[in-house]
Amino acid sequence: MEKEKKSPVSDVGAWGMNIVSSVGIIMANKQLMSPAGFAFGFATTLTGFHFSVTALVGFISNASGYSASKHVPLWELIWFSLVANASITGMNLSLMLNSVGFYQISKLSMIPVVCVMEWIIHGKNFSREVKIAVAVVVVGVGICTVTDVKVNAKGFLCACVAILCTSLQQISIGSLQKKYSVGSFELLSKTAPIQAISLLILGPFVDYFLTGKLLTDYKMTSGAFAFILLSCSLAVFCNISQYLCIGRFSAVSFQVLGHMKTVCVLTLGWLLFDSALTFKNLMGMALAVVGMIVYSWAVEAEKQTKTSLPSTLTEEDLKPLKEGIAEIPVNGEAKV
Repeated sequence: MEKEKKSPVSDVGAWGMNIVSSVGIIMANKQLMSPAGFAFGFATTLTGFHFSVTALVGFISNASGYSASKHVPLWELIWFSLVANASITGMNLSLMLNSVGFYQISKLSMIPVVCVMEWIIHGKNFSREVKIAVAVVVVGVGICTVTDVKVNAKGFLCACVAILCTSLQQISIGSLQKKYSVGSFELLSKTAPIQAISLLILGPFVDYFLTGKLLTDYKMTSGAFAFILLSCSLAVFCNISQYLCIGRFSAVSFQVLGHMKTVCVLTLGWLLFDSALTFKNLMGMALAVVGMIVYSWAVEAEKQTKTSLPSTLTEEDLKPLKEGIAEIPVNGEAKV
């Protein structure tokens, strides 16, 4: 597969696909998993279904010649899948063992953690404007989502595992794409089968630990089956757009601008499910949006600064080099 072309239109399309599919899957899962809906409380197994459908789409794409399969070492794919699955399991356990408020704080802490890990792994530095924008987004989303904060030792440990694994997974998506020159969909089609198999095997056990219910005891209805299919379909677009966005931008940008999904979920929850939307929520959402705008501006300004930097070598610096080239012997004679 040829290198993915980057343009402002395709960038907006990737972000749009991610926001729409992510918000859509949250709304579909809310109806599927809530007691007022279909009470399908097997989140880890459902994620296994998601990756199974994604793997099937990848297999069909490769078989039809739409995408070419490039070599990525199996051990790297297995390592990545283990980290990704640990992220999913850690998030589910964190939500079960901690209060919703602490769970939201742990999700927000991923932004600075990704920044630190990018600095440690890739030596990436961030401008003052970017750091300020990140802080504004974190504060804004925190205001509109964090309520009660209760934590315990087990929950704190699970949250730490989830934060580190999620951050490492998102950084690895971009690293693997660059390291092996593979497209976002190609990489996803290689990792999805491994994640699907492992989650389908371990998922029911994890879900039993979380809910105390067996998957085999669930009474499937046509409505629940339809919402599972909808959730899996949206997950395909969500997974593809995540790999696209991180491959095109960075894990930090994906985390920061990804909180637009939080704003959309709160708004749609108010519109569709009669969720309360207070003045505090509105102020936090507004602050988060301002932070995202400032972040986008700061990143773009950083790019412009790098591209407009003059060459450090002047004509005087180049003169000795040119003279040295002119004096290189050609066929035993000095060329003057």
